[in-house]
Amino acid sequence: MFYSERSTKMSATTSPGPSGGDYDLSNPVGSFTDVVRRVVTRPVEFFSSIPRRGNYLAPLLFALICIEISTILGGLLRLAWHAQTMGGLRFEGAGRYGFGSFVADVILAPVGGAIGLFILAAIAHLLVMLFVGGGNSGYESTFRVVSYVSVTSLVNWIPLIGGLLALYGLYLAVVGIREMHATTTGRAALVVLLPIGLILLVVLILVVVAGAVILSRLT
Repeated sequence: MFYSERSTKMSATTSPGPSGGDYDLSNPVGSFTDVVRRVVTRPVEFFSSIPRRGNYLAPLLFALICIEISTILGGLLRLAWHAQTMGGLRFEGAGRYGFGSFVADVILAPVGGAIGLFILAAIAHLLVMLFVGGGNSGYESTFRVVSYVSVTSLVNWIPLIGGLLALYGLYLAVVGIREMHATTTGRAALVVLLPIGLILLVVLILVVVAGAVILSRLT
């Protein structure tokens, strides 16, 4: 009797509730809107409710849908405003943007997006292994965080404010790493923010070096 009650309690804490869980491939539209809502408005509840491993396909497809929507909306914005710098990321490459470029972006977005997700998750998981340690939940958990944080792609194509709104993804990533790997907020923040800090440091060093070279030539 005691064992049965204990098992029931343990399963209740490890299994997602009926309103939680991954993106549901059997209900693509309804589940997509539900996952977007839960990731954005209740990230702690969402990441604590989904399984740590078992299915790469659901989070991957969710992320690719977000990326594809962003690519389409951003491409239409570029075509309408004739501005190459608008509309978020491009997969087709630099150069004049026309209808052919738009079609190429739409076709290449899922391929480039999928490759980017796996690479980004691999880099993030190296940091998880470094700061969280051997008790982490595995690469697939990190991949799930990276995939579901791609929800910010839905707004990053918006001119001016899109990039600022997408910064919310940093918070989502910290929450996701913390919940999925059962670690502290500080360690999760290191995993998410350290690469950004290193990039900014490299940029700052390059600016200082370039400034010193220019000043030396002027004098």
